[in-house]
Amino acid sequence: MSCSRPLLATILALGASLVAALPATAKSHDIELKLRIAAPPPGPRVVALTFDACSGAIDQRILNLLVENRIPATLFVTHRWMKRNAATMSTLMAHPELFQIENHGDQHVPAITDIPSLYGVKTAGSLEAVQKEVDGGASAIQQATGKPPRWFRGATAVYSRDALDQIRADGYEVAGFSLNADMGASLPAATVARRIAAAKSGDVIIAHINQPGHPAGLGVVEGIKRLAASGAVFVKLDDVQTQASN
Repeated sequence: MSCSRPLLATILALGASLVAALPATAKSHDIELKLRIAAPPPGPRVVALTFDACSGAIDQRILNLLVENRIPATLFVTHRWMKRNAATMSTLMAHPELFQIENHGDQHVPAITDIPSLYGVKTAGSLEAVQKEVDGGASAIQQATGKPPRWFRGATAVYSRDALDQIRADGYEVAGFSLNADMGASLPAATVARRIAAAKSGDVIIAHINQPGHPAGLGVVEGIKRLAASGAVFVKLDDVQTQASN
């Protein structure tokens, strides 16, 4: 059955209006990067622990485990978290052999320009705002550590293409991951422990170290203990060659 021209025009207009009404997230083509250790050697599993410190406090359960067991990790910290956790920053700085401190932004604003929010978090909305977020975090880390950060991981770890290109043009390595251990510290402890313990050699693991009130932190501790007991080797991002992909 064919449509008359007026009817066809009406149908097409209705379809266009429905597409325009879709949530911004449904139209987004933003990027969540994968990152793995390139060509891990045979033998014990080699994994990189990376932790985000977005806002809030410090999960001493995780930090104490890392320090007491001499387990290295890469921490992505925001400026706003650093301002609230000066004592923890002193602890991290006292163990440069264990902790690599990298840029998680100024105020934990996603580096996204094409949608207004993601996961309920307001995005940067423009390249100028992305630049402010990146530069603010970098300046705070430089002041605290005495050296500029090499890596950047934005809030939500999702990027619009133009923001990703700009961040890389500034000379940053952008830190994705291959294993999401705690889904923003939202998972039950047993699930987190199981996910970490099952890590494959070459995995870059992301978890959160700023939510001491969440059960997920207990799972992070248990999962790392299981990895260590299996003979796994832990590395910082700067200790290895990595391979990124979309």
